[in-house]
Amino acid sequence: MRTIGLIGGMSWESTQEYYRIINQHVRKRLGRLHSAQCIIYSVDFEKVERLQHRGKWRMLAKLMTSIALKLEDAGAQGIVICSNTMHKAAEEV
Repeated sequence: MRTIGLIGGMSWESTQEYYRIINQHVRKRLGRLHSAQCIIYSVDFEKVERLQHRGKWRMLAKLMTSIALKLEDAGAQGIVICSNTMHKAAEEV
């Protein structure tokens, strides 16, 4: 099983939903007590929201990229940004 890196905390409630849904799919696919191998990096949403509000998408993309690299260094083989709004920076990340 591959390890998933989750960039979360935008908000923690959405991170919780992504985590739950991913694990439900893993259990459905593999059965029994299986769950996803994942690493979560949770950001302080207050900082992210301020940058979003100011339209600082390039800064947000750099932040998400640096977090993705940290997750990769920790063993993540794929990255998920646990937020719908951050799709604006996803391609650059």
